[in-house]
Amino acid sequence: MPRALMSVHDKTDLVPFATTLTQLGWDIVASGGTERALREAGLPVTPIEQLTQVPEMLGGRVKTLHPAIHAGILVRDRAEDLAELVSHGYAPINMVVCNLYPFSETVAKPDVTLQDAIEQIDIGGVTLIRAAAKNFLRVVAVCDPADYRRVETALRAAGEVDTALRRDLAIKAFAHTRDYDTAIHAYLQRSAGLSAAEANEELPAQLSVSVQRGELLRYGENPHQTAAYYSQNPSEGPLGSTLLGGKALSYTNILDVDAAWRAASSFDEAAVVIVKHLTPCGVAVGSTLAEAFPKALASDPLSAFGCAMAVNRVVDVPFVESLGALLIDDIAAPGFTDEALDILRVKRKNTRLLHIPYPYSGHDLEIRSVHRGFLVQRADVGDPDGMSMRVVTHRAPTDSEMRAMRFAWRAMQHVKSNAIVIAGEDATYGIGGGVTSRVDAARLAVGKAGERAKGAVMASDGLIPFADGLEAVAQAGVTAVIQPGGSIRDAEVIEAANRYEIAMVFTGVRHFRH
Repeated sequence: MPRALMSVHDKTDLVPFATTLTQLGWDIVASGGTERALREAGLPVTPIEQLTQVPEMLGGRVKTLHPAIHAGILVRDRAEDLAELVSHGYAPINMVVCNLYPFSETVAKPDVTLQDAIEQIDIGGVTLIRAAAKNFLRVVAVCDPADYRRVETALRAAGEVDTALRRDLAIKAFAHTRDYDTAIHAYLQRSAGLSAAEANEELPAQLSVSVQRGELLRYGENPHQTAAYYSQNPSEGPLGSTLLGGKALSYTNILDVDAAWRAASSFDEAAVVIVKHLTPCGVAVGSTLAEAFPKALASDPLSAFGCAMAVNRVVDVPFVESLGALLIDDIAAPGFTDEALDILRVKRKNTRLLHIPYPYSGHDLEIRSVHRGFLVQRADVGDPDGMSMRVVTHRAPTDSEMRAMRFAWRAMQHVKSNAIVIAGEDATYGIGGGVTSRVDAARLAVGKAGERAKGAVMASDGLIPFADGLEAVAQAGVTAVIQPGGSIRDAEVIEAANRYEIAMVFTGVRHFRH
């Protein structure tokens, strides 16, 4: 009589599968909760203690780690192996049905403790799966309830599971244990090892990234590209969001919302960020979202059509009313009032409404694929400790100019390089970014700002290499500039600033965003 060992956390379709095996003449051996579930269903089941002659120990931590189990799984179709097995009073095990404790789901919870996580590290289950998968030439390794039907069909048709299917199941089993161990390594590294690494700005010698496919997307950037969203917690929506209204997110929607959410999260005041093609076209702050939105829109109302928008306060009715008739693809917020949500769902049926409960923290690594490898860096989440603003011109900025420069400097950090931002104290007036020339970026920002450039300030993500970049904004009436400095022609740029009576501040820090 063939024997199947069952030890599963996920009991989906367990009883129907075990029923089929029993009907086909299989002996079922099970442990713990799996045994109870089968016995309550009225199925004949052999408790694992009957094979091991040892009861479960340590509150269930030790159940299957015994030669009676693993010798039965690992025995090969060799006379000497079978004779040795029989000499110890053991019998072969022909199938292992096992899945693991929900480690990834546990550590994805915001309030998880280290002890909670440790208790979800499966030992016996991983060993069972690996042993069965190693011996797939004789043993069927089933780790996914979705495969029960395939095994049933094979057994009903031929009385056995052929080598091709056993190999396929073994491949899946090793992937399952690989991903499980990767999740454990990634969590422990993240929870314990990063503090020292962050302090020294080090990166791990080996990087474990444990993610699972959460959503298949309609397509990628273009219809001929396949795409999916992967996450550490596939039960969450993209970016940890809950979609409260509108259509499903696309690949580019996710990118734009992510860019907007990072920017909105960087402000303490009520902030509205409008994004197109991964770069802000309008940023503003105010005492309320309703106050900030018109100022953000005024920065570039043409580009804002069909935008992604993120805010860092709960969306309320006054804010919704301030949106007017602007076409908005996505609105991300830490919350929505019931009244605001009702209005949006009726009047903006196609706008995606995303509740994202956590602000962007920047704790995760940024990973980008390149040809034959990956680039990994710590996220840029603002100025490093110790950064100071140094006035380098004859004229120091006024208090109002300094407030505007601080705002522009923060907003600029989210604009694609080359980035130039012209702004006032609480709103961007013109943004130029994502172009190959800093002079062109300055001219673009000036063109967007128009008359509002007069008396405004400018922020540049990188050093200003030539005086012509400064002259472009000086002629538009910009009165103060904040930039990293560090060019071999700094003296020429400072001289031009003095000539135009522009106050200039060096930060010594750049914020490229490629």
